Amino acid sequence: MLRIHFTARDLEYVRIARGPDPLWEIVCSVCRLQTDEGRIAFGPWRRAVTPLLRGGGGGAGGADRAVAVALRSLMPCGPYIPDFLTPAVDGGNADLQQGVDRVLSTPRSRLRREFTLLAESEARTRLLAGPGAGAGAPVRPFAAEQLARGDAAALRALGGLLTAYDAAFLAPYRPWIDAAVASDVAWRSRELAAGGVRALLETFRPMARWSPPVLEVTYPVERDLHLAGRGLLLVPSYFCWRKLITLFDGALLPVLVYPVEKPVQPPAAASGASLARLLGPTRAALLYEVALRGCATTSELALAVGCSLPNTCQQLAILREAGLAACRREGRCVLHHPTPLGCRLLETAGDGPAEGPLPMPRPATVSP
Repeated sequence: MLRIHFTARDLEYVRIARGPDPLWEIVCSVCRLQTDEGRIAFGPWRRAVTPLLRGGGGGAGGADRAVAVALRSLMPCGPYIPDFLTPAVDGGNADLQQGVDRVLSTPRSRLRREFTLLAESEARTRLLAGPGAGAGAPVRPFAAEQLARGDAAALRALGGLLTAYDAAFLAPYRPWIDAAVASDVAWRSRELAAGGVRALLETFRPMARWSPPVLEVTYPVERDLHLAGRGLLLVPSYFCWRKLITLFDGALLPVLVYPVEKPVQPPAAASGASLARLLGPTRAALLYEVALRGCATTSELALAVGCSLPNTCQQLAILREAGLAACRREGRCVLHHPTPLGCRLLETAGDGPAEGPLPMPRPATVSP
């Protein structure tokens, strides 16, 4: 159990990052490659990157596999992953290059301390697993000695690994990652606006329970984190799975990484016939309002376009059928949000149809 202790000042400084943190997505996705957790949620992605892990991938040879293996040695799916790999950014707005630059500027004393912790954690894991578990030699972290002493060449190599992994394993799937995170942020921001911090923290059930002034989080170890007036940054993550994550070092800027809903699978692109059904001012106006608001109830959309509630429900059903919008139920309300295909269609509407295949729609999700 992780107990996060809030003060009155901390409650005033709870923030939601506006988008996914690229380094946390790298760490969490590398962990997803080490287990079969979330077979439905991550199965399509795992199948898509399997050729890269087997040494294929468009002429890259074994380069992509080597990148994944090297990062796996630094990011074991276990009780400890070095904090320096996910430097906290207040506001959560750093892009990949900014994040990599922060990783490469980690002080030597911290690198040495965290690599020592990584070695100790791996040793404890092997001890608890017993002599008969996991044949073969233990995985040796990539350039551990060099990185631990702050070697410039090793740090540059690590930066290259992070950049290469993002390009091969994550960038092709960014429309789905960004759309899932945007939908989640819109929903939780709505809860925050309507009910304050308490309502926001309640959205994390059953992974966490708000028992003022403590947020009790299901966690693999017993731990207390005192925010002490620093507030808490909530970081949405596509590749996080079924649990909340925080940094090991309680002295760092407090963050809580949480999973968002994911597509069940990327289905086939919407057919031309289903897209043709969208022709008409009401559905076009509804799609525009859904994309503009990011997250809206059926009643709000009906009011915005001046349409009756039954007709709005019918038109929204057609948008969902075509893969242009999706929905989620929260209590007595149904919240609608755009899909990557819906956003792409709106972006290209002024210049005619987009060239090449449209992004695949997302008609269903699974809970984090």
